[in-house]
Amino acid sequence: MRRRDFIKVIAGSMAVCSLAARAQQRPQLPTIGFLGANNATFARSSIDAFVQRLRELGWIENQTVAIEYRWAEGREERFAEIAAEFIRLKVDVILPGLVTRSAPALSPH
Repeated sequence: MRRRDFIKVIAGSMAVCSLAARAQQRPQLPTIGFLGANNATFARSSIDAFVQRLRELGWIENQTVAIEYRWAEGREERFAEIAAEFIRLKVDVILPGLVTRSAPALSPH
């Protein structure tokens, strides 16, 4: 093998190794699937409190833990769809948001 050919092979190998190293993804973060009964606007204070408590425990969103938020928009039939999506995404934990009902629905009459 001639010297030029040898240098071309080495340079090509280095380029391929460099591209392969860049293609490797960061390790997958542990993921929480947050299943909200209503919508993000309705649950904002609860979400903020949840994320703050995670931070206090050392879990920082998008740095040490990922959170996938999904909203049922008040439609109970969406719970199964969202749970199936979380299973496909392979989240580590599914956290159901609080199910709230309006005051008239809770009244005994």
